[in-house]
Amino acid sequence: MPTTLITTPTFARHSARPWQILESAGAGPLRPREDAALPGAELLKYAAEADALIVGMDPITAEVMDAAPRLKVIAKHGVGVDTIDLDAARDRGIPVVCAPGSNSRAVAEYTFGLLLSAARSLTASHVAVSLGDWPKLFGPELHGRTLGIVGFGRIGRLLAGYARAFGMSVLAHDPYVPDDTIRALDAEPAGLDALLARSDAISLHTPPDPSGAPLLDRARLESMKRGAILVNAARGGLIDETALAELLGTDHLGAAALDAFTTEPLPADHPLRGAPRTLLTSHMAACTPEANRTMGAMVAEDVVRVLAGEPAHHEAT
Repeated sequence: MPTTLITTPTFARHSARPWQILESAGAGPLRPREDAALPGAELLKYAAEADALIVGMDPITAEVMDAAPRLKVIAKHGVGVDTIDLDAARDRGIPVVCAPGSNSRAVAEYTFGLLLSAARSLTASHVAVSLGDWPKLFGPELHGRTLGIVGFGRIGRLLAGYARAFGMSVLAHDPYVPDDTIRALDAEPAGLDALLARSDAISLHTPPDPSGAPLLDRARLESMKRGAILVNAARGGLIDETALAELLGTDHLGAAALDAFTTEPLPADHPLRGAPRTLLTSHMAACTPEANRTMGAMVAEDVVRVLAGEPAHHEAT
């Protein structure tokens, strides 16, 4: 019987259906840990008996694939597959599947929540009141402001709709989306540098550069409008986090709300942990029961299809 190794603790947390899909197909689900992702050494150990992998943010490298001689499919319990070595998978004939669109609304709603919370200092007020203080913290209204969206796919487009409902105008940068399409969605196309200079708030919805270079390095962060708010609920590695912390300390930027970081969990000495006007959350934008149910079912169904010798519905390679 084939074995499906599940390394992500969030798989099927809100629905029994994904487990039922795997079990009814004889796909032998195995999850060694329920509270956390598998550490690297354990991943290599359990991969040896895996015919399928269902993974979260785990780095699935060529080494992991070579440790799994029976491996027939890698399934990302989510959308972005940047943590999986797609070239290595392609060279080994291992299809990589994911769950496109499954968490788009969850992430878009969460992103707008981060923006609103950062603009009005909701977290800072909560902490102060919990400690017995009673501050009156001022922050800008979003109506009449400009939101710059970097990456105009499913999530960026939903976010644009929420922003317009608040009376914001929207700039969008996405080299893979035609300008006419952006305009048809009631946003204004803009180059990245122009977007940074004009936006009162900026939200990132793009994968990191394979080179590891941050999209927003120090120079680009310095080019942002004074007092602007930066939101990232996409991926770590998009921002020079040290430079961001320093610019928040000099009041150049108004606030930063981040749900994704270069290193997760944050190390004790991470510069943003002590930076002013920050809202930091634990990479949980996709964590809704609705998204979890859809995501689990999509990847389980594709795992079963590939193990049965059928083509996947949502292959990333």
